[in-house]
Amino acid sequence: MNILLVEDNLTIIKGLKYSFEKNQYQLMDKTTIKDAKALFKENFKIDLVILDITLPDGSGFDLYEEVIKPLGIPTIFLTARDEEETVVKGLNMGAEDYVTKPFSTKELLARVNKVLLRAKKQTVIKVKDIQFDMDKMTVYKNEEKIDLTSLELRLLHLLFLNINKVVTRSVILDKIWEWTGNDVDDHTVTVYLKRIREKLGTDMIMTIKGIGYRIDND
Repeated sequence: MNILLVEDNLTIIKGLKYSFEKNQYQLMDKTTIKDAKALFKENFKIDLVILDITLPDGSGFDLYEEVIKPLGIPTIFLTARDEEETVVKGLNMGAEDYVTKPFSTKELLARVNKVLLRAKKQTVIKVKDIQFDMDKMTVYKNEEKIDLTSLELRLLHLLFLNINKVVTRSVILDKIWEWTGNDVDDHTVTVYLKRIREKLGTDMIMTIKGIGYRIDND
């Protein structure tokens, strides 16, 4: 997947390039509207744009309206401003999502994954006999709904968001703390994953020994 980051903060660029490439995304970066437009003229395939609203040579809104939107490329706006009108303007223009600075890289990656899945019209993902509706947050096995607790559902959703990629134990621990405010250990993670596997009744969650868990969509 080729992702274009249009952002003039070099610290943000450096951090995101490291994290995205670690998650097997090709992240290109441009710091001005002029350079971004030049890249688009090369007809380079871009699957998603992460676009800062305030750039040295103009507004990210203008770049989106004039170039990106006509090309139909999914876009996530970055903004240091959290005023309601700014957010609403971006979404009304057709953007898929927005993130307000400062932001969590993990959160941005999750949003990117969801936007890319939606763009591929894969909001319902099927692996073996399990179907996960990513928008409705419902799980079915052979058309029968599986009852998961809120936390179990979120953990499974995290694995599906990162389909074909390993989700490390440290990420899972961080997420559980973020969602519940509870400090948990590796044993707790093992117990949660065991319960999810039992409810699914399908051997689809792979344990990557010493690292984490992965669901493959072959």
